[in-house]
Amino acid sequence: MLFTITGKHIEITEAIRSHAEEKTSKLPKYYNSINQVEVIIDGKPGGNICVEIIARGEHSNAFIVTETGEDAYKCIDVAVHKLERQIRRKKTKERNKKHTGGTE
Repeated sequence: MLFTITGKHIEITEAIRSHAEEKTSKLPKYYNSINQVEVIIDGKPGGNICVEIIARGEHSNAFIVTETGEDAYKCIDVAVHKLERQIRRKKTKERNKKHTGGTE
């Protein structure tokens, strides 16, 4: 899985990089076809931080989540949690769609 992290108006420390990589490395557990994860951390004026995570999978599936807060680690955790929910919902829809129909 390809992992990239970008910082806008903020310096990405090794601790933030490893935390984001550790959290996002669990995403393929929920959806096998995820092959690229991009994390963008944007430092806003006033001390707020905006974290955007883009997970790309096969067949042009893209999952995008944004979270804003004061702590980068907490924003990453919440964004990954939102992304897991979004991915689980997509996988459930695919499973249900696959088994619909039938002859009666």
